[in-house]
Amino acid sequence: MTDFKTPLRLALVLALGAALPAVAQDAAPAAPAETPAPAAEAPADAPSADAPAAAEAPAEEGGIGQPYVAATHGDWQQRCLRTESGADPCQLYQLLNDDRGNAVAEFSMFGLPEGQEAVAGATIMAPLETLLTEAVILQIDGGEAKRYGFTFCAQQGCVARVGFTQAELDAFRRGNEATVAITPLGAPDQRVALTLSLRGFTAGFEAVAAANEKANAAAAAAAPSGN
Repeated sequence: MTDFKTPLRLALVLALGAALPAVAQDAAPAAPAETPAPAAEAPADAPSADAPAAAEAPAEEGGIGQPYVAATHGDWQQRCLRTESGADPCQLYQLLNDDRGNAVAEFSMFGLPEGQEAVAGATIMAPLETLLTEAVILQIDGGEAKRYGFTFCAQQGCVARVGFTQAELDAFRRGNEATVAITPLGAPDQRVALTLSLRGFTAGFEAVAAANEKANAAAAAAAPSGN
């Protein structure tokens, strides 16, 4: 999997990162299907795929380098990092709760440059108390359940970095809801299935893509010409 880190996106990670509570242990299992994620090259100054946004929404107002929620699209937030140019990089974000309303995991997504197999990048963050060998199981509506391995763990939680093909992105756009399933370390026989709402996904993804295109253009215009 390609390294997604760039200074601007790493700043977004640090600004938005937050610790998550322990995984609930009483959800229904989901059927896995072994599917490798395609490699994904992240665009310059795009939102990070190293860690998702924070569980608590940041303030709308803030200085340069501060995160904020630019808009809400259905059940998704468009989270951005404030820059001097005003062309702020963004990611589409949703906090996943268990059936008791406890925050369990985070899902962040954004578009990737054309010309490669993966057209969208995503980050799924799970608690540190997750059984990593069981990976993350993602299923959209009644479609095929796919397995994605964890990439690393940090203080905030354990991260799966995923690349989605055009067909997989189209499934997000057509779908009603997805299931993200993880397995608690302390209860390996009790997979936790979390609902990822797809209400507002298409509008949110397009808004994030437009914001990042603007941010990339501003960064390119500000870069030294090299002459």
